[in-house]
Amino acid sequence: MADETVLTTAGIGRHGALRLPAVEIDDFNSEFKDGDGFIGDRASKGAFRKILDRWRKPLQKHGADPIGDKSTEDISKSTLDDLLIGEDAEAAALIMSAIEEFAQELAYVTGRFLKGKAWNGTEAIVVGGGFRKSRIGELSIARAEIILRDKRHKINLIPIQYHPDEAGLIGCLHIAPSWIFEGYDSILAVDIGGTNIRCGVVETRWKKAKDLSKAKVWTSELWRHADDEPTREGAVNKLAAMLKKLIAEAEQEGFKLAPFIGISCPGVIEADGSIAKGAQNLPGNWESSKFNLPKSLLEAIPQIGNHDTAVLMHNDGVVQGLSEVPFMRAFKRWGVLTIGTGLGNARFTNRSDKDSVGDNGKKKPRKKKD
Repeated sequence: MADETVLTTAGIGRHGALRLPAVEIDDFNSEFKDGDGFIGDRASKGAFRKILDRWRKPLQKHGADPIGDKSTEDISKSTLDDLLIGEDAEAAALIMSAIEEFAQELAYVTGRFLKGKAWNGTEAIVVGGGFRKSRIGELSIARAEIILRDKRHKINLIPIQYHPDEAGLIGCLHIAPSWIFEGYDSILAVDIGGTNIRCGVVETRWKKAKDLSKAKVWTSELWRHADDEPTREGAVNKLAAMLKKLIAEAEQEGFKLAPFIGISCPGVIEADGSIAKGAQNLPGNWESSKFNLPKSLLEAIPQIGNHDTAVLMHNDGVVQGLSEVPFMRAFKRWGVLTIGTGLGNARFTNRSDKDSVGDNGKKKPRKKKD
């Protein structure tokens, strides 16, 4: 959890702020434990693969695995989805068995979060991360909600609306200073993960929807840094090069690109932009007191257009959750779980509508859940 003294708006320019224009951040990056270790490990993308592999092993001993000889780790999500809806009943049943067991784990983990003091009164949880962008993920989420309701938890589990690859970029709009939306139509956004770094140009489309519900990613670049195993400095240089390329493309296209870079990054983000903990999957030591990613990017890209660059960074689970802000106005207290390499998490309390970005003090009706 970030230092609770860091209560400010994004407009002032604090990294990891707990008070943003639309929401208060009650909790994030929590690491609950049980007898087996961190409970988040029980509901990660890797956990599902282990469960499926365990279901396959007895069949493999008798040469009766309907999925074949390919290792579980090497089977893509799309292939598993095809098997799930295909004509091979045994293959579909095998995957359904794994879905059921994983849903039980996800329900258990979610239940543990809901028992936490900071999560008290949570009405809905958005589920994002790479696992969500599959039929298997959607069924796991739906089944977990049923299990939770059977255990007397009145909770809505909602698959994240934006594509998970884009939610972490679009969410950066909600940590951006409010002055951006009057004078600019787009920002640079960065989503850093344990395997990939994705950069993009995000259109605010603020004139169409001042709650940012119409925002979209114009273009993005992906780099699988895990394949290249770069040094920390090499990763920063590559990231800066990707951003410079996007700046040139946006200017050529005629966008009014704001002098702002929003960053979604794993770990507990301190007010000065350093990372206290949780960045162990990134290349090199990002938790070093001698390293500060926002400052490094400011040195590499001191200006965008004719203005000095501003950079704000926040936790990746928080930022992915923030992409849902316009669609969660029917709830007062809500959270996000992101199922990926680990389990990102954050809990939010909506601020009054007059405080939301771009509302100009005019109260707007709450959006109803679809």
